Amino acid sequence: MRLDHVSYAVARDSFVSTVQRMGSALGAGFVDGGVHPRFGTRNFILPLSGGTYVEVVTTLDHPAADRAPFGQAVARRAAEGGGWLGWVVSVDDIAPVEARLGRTSTEGHRVRPDGFDLRWKQIGLLELLEDPQLPYFLQWLVPGEECPSADPRTSTTIHGVSIAGDAASIAEFLGEPADHPLDQIDVTWVEDEEPGLVSVEFATAHGPVTI
Repeated sequence: MRLDHVSYAVARDSFVSTVQRMGSALGAGFVDGGVHPRFGTRNFILPLSGGTYVEVVTTLDHPAADRAPFGQAVARRAAEGGGWLGWVVSVDDIAPVEARLGRTSTEGHRVRPDGFDLRWKQIGLLELLEDPQLPYFLQWLVPGEECPSADPRTSTTIHGVSIAGDAASIAEFLGEPADHPLDQIDVTWVEDEEPGLVSVEFATAHGPVTI
């Protein structure tokens, strides 16, 4: 179990400008991730050093965005003005998480611009919709060299995250200590009116950057 990526959701009319702004701040350009047809969303990603990546995601004008929990979560965050949607934990085997949550995971995929069909399983979006401090879980169904974080485009790393929430609740949801999937990443618990991922601190070649 480890931190896989952090996700930033925006409305369609600010999607491109947000990708450009964040790329400029982090010192590298994002790449087109493609469309998630089952979720009614699309993304741009920035693979970072350290085996993680940043995703900027928006909804499509498609019925799946209203049906799928991920599409619903993206749409809700965008309607609130945009910002960090959450953090995502990857596991080698999602079956124990399915057993703990009492339901099966959902399969997702997106076809990259190079034609490769990137596939995975995910679970936990229903809990994220109810309690935005919680992560969701993901198991990649492709070789490691095809995962989004496998080819970093920058030396930038995620140095720390600030989360408004309760460490004990997150630990219970993860099934192990709350800081385990965030090894070598500083976690700061903050007070905020709404729970969730508040900010991410990046270590860049030009110094720390907080978004």
